[in-house]
Amino acid sequence: MFVNSLWALLPPIIAIVLALITKEVYSSLMIGIITGGLLYSGFNPVGAMNHIFVDGMIAQLSDPWNVGILIFLVVLGSIVMLMNRAGGSAAFGRWASTHVKTRLGAQLATIALGTLIFIDDYFNCLTVGSVMLPVTDKHKVSREKLAYLIDATAAPVCIIAPISSWAAAVTGFVEGANGLELFIRAIPYNFYAFLTFVMMITIAVGGFDYGKMAQAEKQCGITTSPDGSLKHPSLTGAEDQPNPPISQKGRVIHLVLPIFALIICCIIGMIYTGGFFDGEGFVTAFSNADASTGLVFGSMAALLITILFYLATRVLDFNECMNAIPEGFKSMVPAILILTLAWTLKSMTDSLGASEYVGGLVEQVAENGMVMSLLPAFVFIIGAFLAFATGTSWGTFGMLIPIVVSAFHSDINNELMIIAISACMAGAVCGDHCSPISDTTIMASAGGQCEHIKHVSTQLPYAITVAAVSVFCYILAGFVRNWIITLPISIVLMIVVLLAIKNFTKSK
Repeated sequence: MFVNSLWALLPPIIAIVLALITKEVYSSLMIGIITGGLLYSGFNPVGAMNHIFVDGMIAQLSDPWNVGILIFLVVLGSIVMLMNRAGGSAAFGRWASTHVKTRLGAQLATIALGTLIFIDDYFNCLTVGSVMLPVTDKHKVSREKLAYLIDATAAPVCIIAPISSWAAAVTGFVEGANGLELFIRAIPYNFYAFLTFVMMITIAVGGFDYGKMAQAEKQCGITTSPDGSLKHPSLTGAEDQPNPPISQKGRVIHLVLPIFALIICCIIGMIYTGGFFDGEGFVTAFSNADASTGLVFGSMAALLITILFYLATRVLDFNECMNAIPEGFKSMVPAILILTLAWTLKSMTDSLGASEYVGGLVEQVAENGMVMSLLPAFVFIIGAFLAFATGTSWGTFGMLIPIVVSAFHSDINNELMIIAISACMAGAVCGDHCSPISDTTIMASAGGQCEHIKHVSTQLPYAITVAAVSVFCYILAGFVRNWIITLPISIVLMIVVLLAIKNFTKSK
């Protein structure tokens, strides 16, 4: 009764609504999980418990991909803590203060760095956050704005980068056609990704915000300590040393070299898992890469390099390095807990057949020849809703892309199929961007050291604005079928909408 029906979407909807209302994510996710378990078991308490913990939580924490992501988080947290203890982050903050002298500069620098790190969204979120946090704090950019900039340059960058873990995932879901060629041809039609960039740059250069983000930015300017620095509550409550010792010997190189090592080692780790060292080409190796395993290899190598470098330069001794590692683990505990609950909720939704139900809706639309030109807009909306409800964009790709390809009989010469596939990717990123149970959203909160629900509630109006303009653009693209015309129109339209919002909020 409850499987493969609208009921399958009830658990994530309950979790999301409760999280937004109560501002408390842990209990909201648990209630959603319990609801899913009860629906699956026909309201049998014993069956529900077995499904939640055995088929859900234990199965998710036994999945090699998920375990790899958790290990990567722990190691990355340790590297960030080491950089902080070594004084590298503080030194970079001092250096940046002489080069980045305005709030606009701090925001544009964050956007630029996020754009450059396009390999993987998890990697992007935590790396950009650790590097830019001292800079944005100095210029009184709110943690909510930093988390938004991190999130908006994570998935939206990866989904238009041919060499990324996301490109590899998308191409793996395409059957009967050249997946990488389809991905590259779909890039110019990915309106949500491009318009997100337009949004970030416009509000930064225009010096305005709206919705709850405006309140957060205003509050950030007045919430300071007696010494003028920003005050932020602990996200973990687990620090053994509230004021840990920071080396006075730290230099900018003590932040730059570990980050550089992390980037290089993660790239090498990913192409290694894709068979590069067994004779595969670079692009092919990236397409076949296991991002989870590759990031574990890369982060562990970078952690070892960081420790050896700090010992060699005597900025930290061995005991100080070892003490920083568990503290880095603790800093990631909130993100790990939310991820675990979000993955469990996703398994409840999957077992109830949410993806199959939504996929059936797409097939019904595709079978109606009368509305084929509107198909990209429908796919975008359905993809966004599915990713929002399940918290996974990759799962949305896996369900919708094969349906779209089969609807067009794998005809790679059909421009409408290219637009529809791009709409699927854009919709999945949009829903992932908005969802409080999305792993990328959780990572952005961790990277920006922002309370998770505050990040979600401040980001949502911005993401919805871009999504609304994107829907209109996909309707236009379905009829015009030429990105050279539709992409510039979409950019101009986005700027016009934002300027209208600026004038409205100013007059109000």
